[in-house]
Amino acid sequence: MANADSLAAGAGQSLPASADLLILGAGVMGLWAAVKADRLGLRTLLLDAGRTGGGASGGLLGALMPHTPDRWNDKKQFQLEALVSLEEEVARLESETGLSTGYRRCGRLIPLPKPHLRDIAVRNAEEARENWATAGRSFSWQVLDNAPDAGWPDAAACEAGLVHETLSGRISPRLLTRALRARLELSDHVQVAENAAAARIDPRARLVHLSGGSSIAFGHCIVAAGHQSFPLLQAIEPAAIRPLGRPVKGQAALLRADIDPGQPVIFLNGLYVVPHDDGRVAIGSTSEEEFADSATTDVKLDDLLERARQLVPDLQQAQVLERWAGLRPKAIGREPMVGPHPDHPSLVALTGGFKVSFGLAHRLADAALAGVAGNPMSLPPPFVFADHLRLARDPS
Repeated sequence: MANADSLAAGAGQSLPASADLLILGAGVMGLWAAVKADRLGLRTLLLDAGRTGGGASGGLLGALMPHTPDRWNDKKQFQLEALVSLEEEVARLESETGLSTGYRRCGRLIPLPKPHLRDIAVRNAEEARENWATAGRSFSWQVLDNAPDAGWPDAAACEAGLVHETLSGRISPRLLTRALRARLELSDHVQVAENAAAARIDPRARLVHLSGGSSIAFGHCIVAAGHQSFPLLQAIEPAAIRPLGRPVKGQAALLRADIDPGQPVIFLNGLYVVPHDDGRVAIGSTSEEEFADSATTDVKLDDLLERARQLVPDLQQAQVLERWAGLRPKAIGREPMVGPHPDHPSLVALTGGFKVSFGLAHRLADAALAGVAGNPMSLPPPFVFADHLRLARDPS
């Protein structure tokens, strides 16, 4: 196959009749899967219903944050290893493409507005010493009386002090997806087609039927189409009595502010303040399971902006460069949904990342490709596609 030429299928250009590996969805999950497939030498066709890196992967926030270090389990260990390994993955990607992804392990500040929260944070500091270590590296969770830099965040939010942890990071969603796409342009194995929407999957015939009427045969198919994955997979799951997942609306904003890009992310009660390069700060995000319009922003984002400006005084006069809204995929089991369908092993899920996609996608793509090869997947049990299907089929 030629290199990753972008075929505008919606403009009438023809697509290949078949692919050894067909990936549906060119967001961060599908892009990582395609890059990893290229490194394995798999003849791959990557399709997206719209444009590459669109949808939720075209957002603004890019916070890479771990779970708290208490009550340790397989899920938290997987996330820890993914967040640490992302640093090396990004360095390789930037070296191959010459493009920045906006990645930085900047750490995180968590204000403690109530005394009881400080007690919990102190206990978590001990848990971090035990649990936040992997690949010869360790990360800290410290409880401080005052912010390292006055005003980041405002002292009024830190009545009982604040946490400063060193594991969190940030990345630019758009710069990362641009770099992944550029990496595919160097490929001899992967072809990319935009404006090619999948309408239906026939796993027995190993065919994907497109909305324009044509079909593509596949050896294996990875479904990485974000929230659009759920109806595609639901249609071949007659035993499911519950939806496999749902879209959740998020709203965010990008501000122009004279903020040191090395400052830690701030997180408080669902509000993220993420300093990026070039004097930009991202604010987000809402989690809306009910909404009238998925593509517009409203007073919920206004409320976030007001909270952010109270939390960080330097943002009070900051210009809003962009307001963004989009839909993120939330699987029925709340965790990512990855792996072969138990009844149709040629069909592999890679979706449901919700808020953690950018920190885990590279590792989840590895697992999905292990499923394609018929090899064991290194995944926590709640992440496995079969576990989500069990929940959807369960009448209780």
